[in-house]
Amino acid sequence: MLAGRLQYCLPDAGRLPRTYLVLTLDDGHELRYSDRRSMGKIYLTDDLARVPGFSELGPDALDPALTLEVFRERLRRFRGEIKRVLTRQDFVAGIGNAYADEILWRAGINPFRKRPELSDEEEARLYEAMRQVLSEAIAILRQRVGTDIHVEIRDFLQVHRRGGEPCPRCGTRISEITAHKRITNFCRTCQPGGLIQSGIRRL
Repeated sequence: MLAGRLQYCLPDAGRLPRTYLVLTLDDGHELRYSDRRSMGKIYLTDDLARVPGFSELGPDALDPALTLEVFRERLRRFRGEIKRVLTRQDFVAGIGNAYADEILWRAGINPFRKRPELSDEEEARLYEAMRQVLSEAIAILRQRVGTDIHVEIRDFLQVHRRGGEPCPRCGTRISEITAHKRITNFCRTCQPGGLIQSGIRRL
């Protein structure tokens, strides 16, 4: 997970490793920010437009205003590999590497296909898969995480980080490829097509 964590707790609670900011709140609790990869940034501002990149963020992936028509219009602004488009935060905010794998598997679309190759029907499948996968994940995490928001649960994912295991849908061995410095998992049977470029390492 390439993100920091917020911890809302009493002052005597143990601090997570690499806690960089502690705010004491009026109710006596603390709000802490930790970041084990030291990749996050914190801004103190009264104008979110001044935060670099914030104004360029796309709509949240589950925003009710993000209809299929709006999704399709935004999607067609890009021409690269569909997985890389999905994880662009200026396209739609909130989709990372793991959930991009899950969404594309659910939609039956190869992660290395170029966006312009997708048909109208595939775009619709991608939209529905995005909504379903993320909604299901939120429901599972709300039920299983409880009050311990720092627990990282990924065992319900169908393909991400499951290279070599059988595909839950067809039984084909799940492929695992390192591309653009990230691991990509997909099923070559359920997600046919796509170009494997030079410089992409198969595991």
